[in-house]
Amino acid sequence: MTRVGLGTIAREWGRIGCIGFGGPPAHISLLRDLCVTRRKWLDEAEFEEGIAATNLLPGPASTQLAILCAWRLRGTAGALVGGFCFIVPGLVLILALAALFLAADPPPWVLGAAAGAGAAVPAVALHAAWGLIPGSWRRVGAVRAARVRWVGYLAAGAVAAAVTGPWLVLVLVAAGIVEITVHAPSGRRTAWPVVLALPAASGGLVAVAWVAAKVGALSYGGGFVIIPMMQQDAVHTYGWMTDAQFLNAVALGQITPGPVVQTVAVVGFAAAGLVGGLLAAVVAFAPSFAFVIFAGPRLERLRHNGKAQAFLTGAGTAAIGAIAGSTLPLTASLHTNWQFVVLAAALGWLLVLRRGVVTALLAAGVVGALVALS
Repeated sequence: MTRVGLGTIAREWGRIGCIGFGGPPAHISLLRDLCVTRRKWLDEAEFEEGIAATNLLPGPASTQLAILCAWRLRGTAGALVGGFCFIVPGLVLILALAALFLAADPPPWVLGAAAGAGAAVPAVALHAAWGLIPGSWRRVGAVRAARVRWVGYLAAGAVAAAVTGPWLVLVLVAAGIVEITVHAPSGRRTAWPVVLALPAASGGLVAVAWVAAKVGALSYGGGFVIIPMMQQDAVHTYGWMTDAQFLNAVALGQITPGPVVQTVAVVGFAAAGLVGGLLAAVVAFAPSFAFVIFAGPRLERLRHNGKAQAFLTGAGTAAIGAIAGSTLPLTASLHTNWQFVVLAAALGWLLVLRRGVVTALLAAGVVGALVALS
């Protein structure tokens, strides 16, 4: 283990936390440039092993990769400092924006910008799902039966996200279990994990913590796969936000540096102000720290574990379907004609022209502000 000073880790991981716009691809690129290319703290094989291991864990993979890289350089202290400095810049910014967008009487241009950015969110979700399909398709190989199962997992995840909301995690786990069972050697007994569908918490900060805990520990696939679960809780179960406000929260999670999981901080802010936002963030990110700190030495073995790989094939593919399926309830949250025009333009920008997500959301926000001021 290359021993690096905590001050250096705080500075470098904090820098990435400030400039890491663009989601996981940007985070991975910045971490690779820092740890492998420029500083040579890790070799390419170690870094690739880290990516593979964190992709097998629930929660925000790029955040877990940042924590894992820091852990390899300075152990537990490095993981805590690096993860904290990576997360906090985006968290501070998203909470400040949440205070502006969720104010009791925000200026019309703010509401317009929020409506415009929110209109582009379904396109961003579909773009995210489309970008994940090739890797998952290659994982199943050329075997026809495997590809039939892959399509089934994809469809199940899409339906679960579009229709059931709170039961999505059960669908993801079930898809993983099916794939493990298919690959189990003949005559051998396969362990079936028990997943409990616990009732919702009663309300207040306990409910905020419960929602954040599900986001951080039960959202297999990370990123947009958590959106249907959060929308069900924040809008329909507890009534903390309207559908339009939830769209704004997702947009804020995309245009700020850091993982989209930080959207849960906006949900917490809507429920209980600054305390709720901070509590949601702490609870949502705690599992990522725990996974790395307590299981760090064993994470690399996951890549070579047959059951883990089988689970990734099933649950990961269902998660892609869930991301795609989330576009339906998100689109249903739009209410004005000009928002559908913005959505169509965002789809063209992302899927046809293949341009960036952040620019799409910012442009949509500008259009919304101009509409509100006209």
